Amino acid sequence: MTNSDPKILTWCDQPAAGYGSDLMPPQLRVLVADDHRLFAESLMTVLAVDERIDVVGVARDGAEAAKLAEELRPDIVLMDINMPGTDGLEATRRIRSADSDTAVIVLTGETDTSNGSAAIEAGAHAFVRKDQSLERFMAVFFEVGAIVSLFAQQSPN
Repeated sequence: MTNSDPKILTWCDQPAAGYGSDLMPPQLRVLVADDHRLFAESLMTVLAVDERIDVVGVARDGAEAAKLAEELRPDIVLMDINMPGTDGLEATRRIRSADSDTAVIVLTGETDTSNGSAAIEAGAHAFVRKDQSLERFMAVFFEVGAIVSLFAQQSPN
């Protein structure tokens, strides 16, 4: 799959345009969903350094992620694909069907990207392997953030 595939906003092997945009809101509200505590806490620490990001919660499984997404209404959910109980794909479906304004970036520790299509079909805005560089991950993150902001500016409130 490539960026030319119309179902895929951003693909893990394609660099995004940059780190942020004039379209960005003052802060992106982010929910982290990953059952590996060390990874989740490390990701939250990295994100908290950037003043444009507000980490509003952490979930340890897909059911908790869907529940917290409904309660906290984050701009972006960073969703591990493989979690106990409700997996990241089902949680993504639930989140996107309940709130189309919340974007989901699905993360995987697997090097096989075959789950990328399933993630996009579930409603994810991007699919990123965990072996990507921090620079590439942040570029994808802010690209999705800019798109979320653009749609928020266009929707009537």
